Formats: sequence, structure tokens, C-alpha cells
Amino acid sequence: MAPSRTPLGAVTARGGCPDRTDGHDERGSTMTGVDPGRLDDQQLMKELEAIHRTRHDTLLHGSNDALHTHNVRMAQLEGEYLRRHPRRPVIAGRTRDGARERGPAGMPPA
Repeated sequence: MAPSRTPLGAVTARGGCPDRTDGHDERGSTMTGVDPGRLDDQQLMKELEAIHRTRHDTLLHGSNDALHTHNVRMAQLEGEYLRRHPRRPVIAGRTRDGARERGPAGMPPA
């Protein structure tokens, strides 16, 4: 039997990250995340913080389906944030020019 794929745009429990804390098995269950366009600014930031917090664990320990779901949801949330904030402040050190000024491996230029 072939493994089932998580539907595109669906989010597994707790941001796509396997739950290892309460012993409740939610494998196979998915829920559709709220359309990011329907979230208010505070809810959107909360969702972004949660998905970024769970990213590393999902990458290291999640199934391919969980990682795919996480990628899709993260792209949806980040896309909505960028749509709402097209002129967000950008720190010079986070640009290519700023990285070149820092030199290799973040070291200041000699």
C-alpha cells in the first residue's frame, strides 16, 4: 500500500510538526489552515512565529509529507506578510551588499 500524501495546503497538527509530547497519535489526520488573508495582523504574526519555531524539528524529524506541508504553509504565511508589508524595513546587513561588507563567514573586513 502506498503512503498517503497530505493534501496540498493542509496543515497537520501543531504547524506540521509531529507531536511527541502528549502521546496522542494524529497521524493521518490533517486540518486545513486558516487562509492567511483572513488572519488579522496579530494572528498572522503568531502563526509566523509558531511555524518558524517548529521549522527545525520538522526538518530533522518530520516525514517528507510533514516537511512538504510545512513548506507550503510557511510560504502561504510569509507571502501574506510580504503582501501586507511590501515596504518593510530592511537591515543593510541582511542584503547581499551588507554580506559582502562583512566578508567570509560573517567576519568583519580586514
